[in-house]
Parts: sequence; C-alpha cells; structure tokens
Amino acid sequence: MAEKLRQVLSPGRAAGPGEKNAAEVEPPLLLLGGPGSGKTALLFAVALEAAGDGRGPVLFLTRSPLQSLPCRTPAALDPLRLQIRFQYPPSTRELLQFLCSAHETPGPVPSLLLLDGLEEYLAEDLEPQEVAYLAALLLDTAAHFSHRVGPGQGYGLIVALQTQEERDSGDALHLSLLQRYFPAQCWLHFDTPGPGQCCRRACLEPGGQGPRAEWLVAFQPDGEMTITPWPTQADDPSSNKCSSSRGLP
Repeated sequence: MAEKLRQVLSPGRAAGPGEKNAAEVEPPLLLLGGPGSGKTALLFAVALEAAGDGRGPVLFLTRSPLQSLPCRTPAALDPLRLQIRFQYPPSTRELLQFLCSAHETPGPVPSLLLLDGLEEYLAEDLEPQEVAYLAALLLDTAAHFSHRVGPGQGYGLIVALQTQEERDSGDALHLSLLQRYFPAQCWLHFDTPGPGQCCRRACLEPGGQGPRAEWLVAFQPDGEMTITPWPTQADDPSSNKCSSSRGLP
C-alpha cells in the first residue's frame, strides 16, 4: 500500500524495486476532487504511511478536526504514536501566521506537509494576490523544512482542494492561480463501483515531472482502501478523461 500511495500522489520519477527516489524533494502536488471524492481519506492514508515509515513527523493542517478516522487500519487507531501533528488554523489569517512562524517551531522537523480543505480558506473571498501569497508561502515553508531535514531525506507537500461542477469566475481564477504554483495535480473522479465498493479514478498529471498515470482507488464497506493500476483499454471511451481534467471538476 505504501508504494502505491507514493506512486498515486508522487509526481516525481517512480523508484524501482529496492531503489530510493532520486529526488530529494518531492514536487508539490495539488489534490483535486468533488465533495466526497476521498481527498481526506487519501491524505490521511499518506500521513499514516509516511509516519509509519519512520521518516519523521507529519504536519497535517485542516480548518476543523476530523470527525472520524478515514482509514480502517490498526495504525489509524493511534495517530499520535505515529507522530502525526494536527493543526487547526480557523481562518486564513491564522493559517498564514502559522506558516510564517513554522520555522520557529521547536521539536523534530516534519517530513511531510499536508493541507486539507483549502477551499474553506478560499471561501473567505480572498483577492487573487492573497491566494498567490498563500500558495507561495506553502511552497516556501516546504522548501524550508526540506532544507532542515537535509539532503537525501526527501520532503513532500500535498494540498487538497474541493472542486465543484459549476464554479463562478472567482473559483475559476483561484484554481488557475493555484495551478501556476502547483503544476503537478492529481484529480479524483467518481467511478462505477463494484459490489459493495466506493470507487474513484485517480488521474495524476505530473506537470512535466514524469509520466501521466491513472489508478483505481476502491473503498470497501469496512473502510479499507485498495489501490490498483487503472485497466487501460484502447476502446474505453473514458480513457481520455484524465487528459481533459485540467480546469474541470
């Protein structure tokens, strides 16, 4: 599961068996999808895997506490033991203040920065320059942490944003701005589920960092998540769905 999660949400070059990723810093990734598409579940699964690998603490930012743990794994029952540090900035102002002071935070340096629910902060009617500043500050914070963890240790930044089928001009402008700072994006699309399953099609657009890839993410009734490569078929009419994802929900 850990390797598949990295492949789904890693725009960098995929490492071979037994090989470490050649990149010291993972390119930042924008995780996009509609309501209920599984963005939070994927982020939490990534946090669990990263913390469980012993790479260091994971910093998980979200506006409000999670009401329930999205993943049904023994590790998910004890996130504090796995060094997942949750922070809940209640507004854009507090989020910016937290990021500006992150370099002063004592303790071990986080190896991964996750932000869930970016749309909740954008809903505060931010001006375009404020959205650009927030995106730039996220990248700068990730770069600072990467420098502190040292060469070869790796560092990642993933930001989740909810999209809507019908967006006003402000939402479209915000997304366009964010795509400039996050050229690598992973889109989650609803897919026809199997019996008792809830399925998503994950389309990774690496933004020039590597090959485009597609995955089938299935959530079982008990909450367990499985990830398998998307079965490519030449006559599949939905095979071009990922290539037209940019700018779409």
